[in-house]
Amino acid sequence: MRNKKIFLTLLLSLCVGVMSGQVYKNSSNGVEERTQDLLSRMTLEEKVGQLLCPLGWPMYEKNGKGVEVSMQFKESLKQNHTGMLWATFRADPWTRKTLRNGLNPVLAAEVANSIQKYAMEETRLGIPLFLAEEAPHGHMAIGATVFPTGIGLASTWAPELIEEVGKVIGREVRLQGGHIGYGPVLDLVRDARWSRVEETYGEDPVLAGIMGAAMVRGMAGDGLHDKYGLIATLKHFLAYGTPEAGQNGGITTIGPLDVMQNYLPPFKEAINAGALSVMTSYNSIDGIPSTSNRYLLTDVLRNKWGFNGFVVSDLASIEGLHGSHYVAKSVQEAANMALSAGVDVDLGSNAFVNLVNSVNAGELKESLIDTAVARVLRLKFEMGLFDDPYVDPRKAERMVRCPEHIALAREVAQNTLVLLKNEHEILPLKRDPGKILVVGPNADNQYNMLGDYTAPQDSDNVVTILEGILNKLSPEQVEYVKGCAIRDTSNVNIDKAVEAAEHSDVILAVVGGSSARDFKTEYLETGAAVANNQSVSDMDAGEGFDRATLDLLGKQMDLLKALKKTGKPLVVVYIQGRPMKMNWAAENADALICAWYPGQEGGNALADVVFGDYNPAGRLPVSIPRDVGQVPIYYNKKNPRPHDYVELSATPLYSFGYGLSYSSFTYSDLEVAPVGKEEFVVNFKVKNTGNFDGDEVVQLYLRDEYASVVQPVQQLKHFNRLFLKKGEEKQVSFYLNEKDLAILNQKKEWVVEPGTFQLMIGAASDDIRLSGTIKVD
Repeated sequence: MRNKKIFLTLLLSLCVGVMSGQVYKNSSNGVEERTQDLLSRMTLEEKVGQLLCPLGWPMYEKNGKGVEVSMQFKESLKQNHTGMLWATFRADPWTRKTLRNGLNPVLAAEVANSIQKYAMEETRLGIPLFLAEEAPHGHMAIGATVFPTGIGLASTWAPELIEEVGKVIGREVRLQGGHIGYGPVLDLVRDARWSRVEETYGEDPVLAGIMGAAMVRGMAGDGLHDKYGLIATLKHFLAYGTPEAGQNGGITTIGPLDVMQNYLPPFKEAINAGALSVMTSYNSIDGIPSTSNRYLLTDVLRNKWGFNGFVVSDLASIEGLHGSHYVAKSVQEAANMALSAGVDVDLGSNAFVNLVNSVNAGELKESLIDTAVARVLRLKFEMGLFDDPYVDPRKAERMVRCPEHIALAREVAQNTLVLLKNEHEILPLKRDPGKILVVGPNADNQYNMLGDYTAPQDSDNVVTILEGILNKLSPEQVEYVKGCAIRDTSNVNIDKAVEAAEHSDVILAVVGGSSARDFKTEYLETGAAVANNQSVSDMDAGEGFDRATLDLLGKQMDLLKALKKTGKPLVVVYIQGRPMKMNWAAENADALICAWYPGQEGGNALADVVFGDYNPAGRLPVSIPRDVGQVPIYYNKKNPRPHDYVELSATPLYSFGYGLSYSSFTYSDLEVAPVGKEEFVVNFKVKNTGNFDGDEVVQLYLRDEYASVVQPVQQLKHFNRLFLKKGEEKQVSFYLNEKDLAILNQKKEWVVEPGTFQLMIGAASDDIRLSGTIKVD
């Protein structure tokens, strides 16, 4: 009955639009024609309203078993003509939305329908709203599928798989009534102290660009006309991931050539893949805040790249021009600066409300507002929201977090796991390993598996490491002791862990960190957490939790050392949001696995790897430092090569691209041949010489021997994750073209200079198996 009413309402609206001559309401007219017609009918206040995106979770109320729009929503439309909402379905400690008072997928869909119905029927022009949602590694909403965080997704080196993840994210957001997904996060990270490493795709522009583009293609589907096609919002524009001292939102000190050579390319790749929204960042570059950087937002993004989507500020970053960066004397001046620079939408604040006064005072041309509004309306028309903004709650109930999505979460988690050490091939364990002790603060903690930007979970939604092991073995074979917490030193039972280890045959110790928020943590208005001494949560990472060291916190190292003294085989697993210091484990553990935050199926995936049901093939997308004193550390530093410190090697503990397998692979028969002007084909063979079927991640690096501008010591250009059965050999081909060989010269021009390039092919940036040269005349 409800769907029938919605259909009749839409039909009546269409008939009224045609009869009244309202071009924008007639779906037979073109998008541009409808956009300009609607724009011509709007007051200045209504136009500015389309550029506002306030917090969405106060805009509904739960009434018994149902939901309805709140008075705050009605007032928002009445007073500000709001055109967009952010995080309507979000639930977490910051929003104070829980499993009890938040929205499940069915209620989320009903809220979305109520919002659109009120906007379409109770406002003068009947403009539907855009609903933007956080979705970096799954929709941040109750009941949605939770995938590994970005750094884990990048560890797969499998863009085809990440595209499938994007499809699921797009489908689940759209099923609940959302239209915009915030993600992927394309910040390059060179400082492990920074709190948001987990969200990124690592330190390399090529890898980040390829993986980010794959995520965008998946989220976008077949385009805006696709009922599951999602508008991807790229974060954060620009160079937000390398703040000075590793402090979130701090200034970024990089040169213009570095910006163009490393930080812009991942965004360009993702925009070429179909991204239609870009978010500014809190930082400043060379004294210019990103939210008022006209060169980046207009000259590069629109004029050079032809970007035709919209730019949204990060939460309250427009007001930050006044209250944080102190480049604007008032919020109104900040709003003028942001709009003039190229920001179209104001996220989470009322800074852009001041634009009405700016136009009336002659400080700002209304045409600037018209341009921004048209960018938003155009996408609403293309997505079909004016014609049918409603969703089916029954589909949301059936398809969100369905068995197929859960299976994909497990497959992706398997692919993210990076085997760093496997002494004497202790892994995989035998199916009957005797007694196994599962121990450590992250061994049986659901929320520590998930990372930041994750909603509350039902208890049976997340598989911990302990639960994954118990899914393989009988309860009699497994013993569990927590041992200690991540940070809290008041709850320690290391003696009990040692006692359990004495009568076990193998130890699986799960340590690391956490980005799990709790209701005792304080939060800034931007949602970033505040570290304090009033409560000791597990949280050592996640937005706002920057670190001064990279050591294990609390009594975790004491736990590991005590377990080692028992003499029992020791397998150490790090669940973490940043590359932590692993020196002790690298030297003393029998096996070492980096799991990052593996998501809801992480426990099953880890158990699959430990018992050999899956052969690990994850590769590091970041360098693992030996010590915080090496930071910033990344593989593609520019010449000259770093020299050692007095007390420490300059090399990382584990290099970019590194990861082990249960099998072994050989490389042979390298052939390089020109196939055109500045184009080469690179052929070679890879053979699985081990006893297990498995994947190898083949990586191709280049080094320009001599150039007019200082170049990296090596730079990833291509990679390929390929499956080989034991004994199987395959030929691999890479094609190098002008884009691969070009450098950015002193005039900021991409050119191919004549000379010799060193060609390096291998299994990691520091594990080169084949090498050759390419000469460009």
